[in-house]
Amino acid sequence: MKSIKNICTKVVLATAFCLAALPFGVNAQNANNGYAHVDWQFNAPLSNKFSDKASGWGMNFEGGYYVLPNFGIGAFISFHTNNEYIPTRTIQLNDHSAATMDQQHSVFQLPFGAAFRYRFLPETYVVEPYIGLKMGAEYARMSTYYNVYKMKDDSWGFTVSPEVGMSIFPTPDKSFGFHVALYYSYATNKSDVLIYNLDGLNNIGFRLGVTF
Repeated sequence: MKSIKNICTKVVLATAFCLAALPFGVNAQNANNGYAHVDWQFNAPLSNKFSDKASGWGMNFEGGYYVLPNFGIGAFISFHTNNEYIPTRTIQLNDHSAATMDQQHSVFQLPFGAAFRYRFLPETYVVEPYIGLKMGAEYARMSTYYNVYKMKDDSWGFTVSPEVGMSIFPTPDKSFGFHVALYYSYATNKSDVLIYNLDGLNNIGFRLGVTF
C-alpha cells in the first residue's frame, strides 16, 4: 500500500507534466496546432460489483500539440469517484465470524499519462472531430465505510482509454470553444476490502467542457 506522501508526490508530478503541455495549446492555438481541454466528467463503472453506480463526480484536464496537421501528442490527468450505498445485511467475514451492518462503498480513480489523437478536418472553423487514445498510470482507492469505521486499499495500475470527440469553435481564430467526448477506460488495478475484491476497472462515460 502506498503512503499518502508518495501518492501526493506522484499526483503533483503528473499534474505538472499535464499542465506543461498547456502553453503549447494556448500559444499555438492561432496556428491550429495546439489544444487544451477542461472537462466535467460523467462515469459509469462496468463489471464492478463493489461500487457500480454512475456519477458525475469527476474532472478531466488535457493539453497537447499537433506535431503533424492531423496527429497530436499531449498529456492528461483526470479523477473520478463512484459511490454505492449497501443496505444493512449480514456478511460472513471468515469461517468463525460475521457482521451485520450497512455500508457506503467508494471507488476513487486518478489516471494520468500520455494522450494521442487523430483529428479530422483540421482546417474547419466550426467543428473539429477526432479519435484519441490515452495511456498511462492509474492510482485507485477502494473504500468501505461502516458504523464509525473505514477500510480501504490503495493500488497502482496501467490504464488505457480510447475516446471519440469533437471541439466546436464559434470563431475562426479557434481561441475558445466547447468540447465533448465519449470514452471507455480500463485499468489493471487490483484491490481487496473485507469480502470484496476488484480485479481491473472498466468504465464508460462522457465529458463536457471548454477548449482553448
